[in-house]
Amino acid sequence: MPEPDLNSPVGYLSVLRNRKFLALWIAQILSQLVDKIVLILLISLAVAGNVNDVNARESSIMIAMTLPAVFLGSIAGIFVDWHPKRQVLILCNFLRGTCILVIPFLPQSMAMLLVITFVISTLTNFFAPAEQSAIPLIVPKSDLLPANALFTITMVGSLIVGFAIGSPLLALTTKLFPVSYSREILLGGLYILSGLVLFALPKNEIIHPKQKGVGIWTDLRDAFKYVHHNHLIGGAMIQLTLLYAVLGTMQKLSLNLAEVVTNNRDDFGFFIASVGVGLAIGALILGQFGDRFAHRPLPFVGFIGMAIGLFMFAFVSNLWVGLAVGCFIGINGALVAIPMQTTVQEHTPENMRGKVFGLLNNSENIAASLPLALTAIALDLSTNSFGKQSGFQIVMMILSLIVLALGTWAWTRTKRALQKVL
Repeated sequence: MPEPDLNSPVGYLSVLRNRKFLALWIAQILSQLVDKIVLILLISLAVAGNVNDVNARESSIMIAMTLPAVFLGSIAGIFVDWHPKRQVLILCNFLRGTCILVIPFLPQSMAMLLVITFVISTLTNFFAPAEQSAIPLIVPKSDLLPANALFTITMVGSLIVGFAIGSPLLALTTKLFPVSYSREILLGGLYILSGLVLFALPKNEIIHPKQKGVGIWTDLRDAFKYVHHNHLIGGAMIQLTLLYAVLGTMQKLSLNLAEVVTNNRDDFGFFIASVGVGLAIGALILGQFGDRFAHRPLPFVGFIGMAIGLFMFAFVSNLWVGLAVGCFIGINGALVAIPMQTTVQEHTPENMRGKVFGLLNNSENIAASLPLALTAIALDLSTNSFGKQSGFQIVMMILSLIVLALGTWAWTRTKRALQKVL
């Protein structure tokens, strides 16, 4: 890893002058935008010409896209540690692009679409830990905070922009190029372009050879042991997992909030987008000025802020106030996400990064999914007992207290470990 340059400019200017990081960042922008639009394309292909089982087909595509994240995240991280990150990143993008390009030539069946969806999602889950592990290889420690801030902004921005422009972009592509497979050429080509950009990454990464007799399950067990015994890394991962659980819960709660505020559940996207905007604002501020708050308990402040925001959501009755509260929650979420992501990168040895980020991606995906079911059950019980609005308020207040309690515990655990390191 390159040594920190203490004379280098602080903030975004420094990392953007790093051509290797710039290549990785551009590839992230392209691939994450395409990820969102590909999901729209696959759903549209699945429901084309069908009117009776639209919901089942949409859900099937989403499940096929989600399953690899739950079952393969940790294994993907181990694989990444065994191979150069540059090769993994390039190969994943080329293969994802190929999967999209061959769709028109495959049997046009639901089963085939599910297979393609599963394969693309699997490749994405290998790409993610390789991407996160590559950042410390090309960025000095002094620039890790703004680098992670830029990646967080891109992640959130692609979520908002990708789903917003996806359908219009695909429709415009079909209109401008009236060929049946023009959409596949566009998206497959963008994946491949992203892979070409990644050729700018360094080739001289040191790969620790796999020991004889060591396999995936041995490495997976070692990764669990490492996280369990390293309280700093474990604490940071717990906080990130808790954050994703809150964000996952917000997806369900936004539906009920929209029903209370606007009487239209279809408006839930506004509240989710407001949280995303807040995350981007928080990331932007931390990336530029985070060094000034290096010794502040930012994650603890973030959990307190998110708990306050969730409590406020219980009493929102105006759309604009609701959007402001969502933005407030997102800003505080950034205070957890970026420092803890940076901590994991900074204090994890190179030969363990893929494993650790694989476990982290796995836990984040489960945390973003499991609360959806639990929240739905809690809302059903509460609204049936106390009515729509009062039931919703009770769930929001209880959730606020849970986030405050768990956030305080997780930060206290991490703080003790951080003090030992420093």
